[in-house]
Amino acid sequence: MTTGQELPHRAPQDEDAVEPSEWERYGVDTSTPHSARVYDHWLGGKTNFPPDRAMAEAIEEAVPSVREMAKANRAFQGRAVRHLAREHGIRQFLDLGTGIPTSPNTHEIAESVSPGTRVVYVDNDPIVLAHARALMVSTPGSRTTYIHADLREPEKLFADPALTSTLDLTRPVGLLMIAVLMLIADEDDPWGRVAALRDALPAGSCLALTTPTQDFDPEAVGRVAAAARAGGMTLVPRGHDEVLRFFDGWELVEPGLTPVLAWRPDGEPPADPRAAYYWGGVAIKR
Repeated sequence: MTTGQELPHRAPQDEDAVEPSEWERYGVDTSTPHSARVYDHWLGGKTNFPPDRAMAEAIEEAVPSVREMAKANRAFQGRAVRHLAREHGIRQFLDLGTGIPTSPNTHEIAESVSPGTRVVYVDNDPIVLAHARALMVSTPGSRTTYIHADLREPEKLFADPALTSTLDLTRPVGLLMIAVLMLIADEDDPWGRVAALRDALPAGSCLALTTPTQDFDPEAVGRVAAAARAGGMTLVPRGHDEVLRFFDGWELVEPGLTPVLAWRPDGEPPADPRAAYYWGGVAIKR
């Protein structure tokens, strides 16, 4: 599924810059911000355009430490994937809302624990598709696939031949939803969408999830949500109990639903676990 013409087999960029015109001829809208490209800017990437950078800077004005928060969110993902591979024996992952590849990616982290892992990446930005083709190359014995799809259509996703030929849905799957549910408004029933995804997975599967919250600084996060709305982008922060609902019926892994900085940190516990405005947790289907 693409927009406009067939997308390139690798991202049309050099190491210094990405020109919007290179993407526009493939039907990519570079005139409005996209969450994957905003996040890419915060992480120091180069696959972003002026509207993405303007949105990133508007959010950064409201929360000056947002770049560090993005890195903390990414670090949670690494810890969660390693935990699932080591402690729960997960050997296949479904990574929803992949974003523009930023090493280490899910398959690299998982394979560092257990070679032979299978990973399906899912996103709905055509630019992510082109990058994924070029950069997400798996090692011998493993398999990595990218699907251009929308998590709001779980039935279509699980019927995709690229997914069913890569993942064995009779065996446990690690479902990753890292900073993606904020993009689904309440009226689109994100809880129902996540429940449908969870229901499609067998016992022993795990869910690792993060999402921004207003709980730690309501005023600052309110400004962020307003800046996103002004730029035409959905960004919905959610409170602790709302986030907890995404895990309904599954058993939370210790330490439960916590600020991302406090979830099984490497080394010393953070001085201020609420310095990154995200809830994060991991749960298992029994």
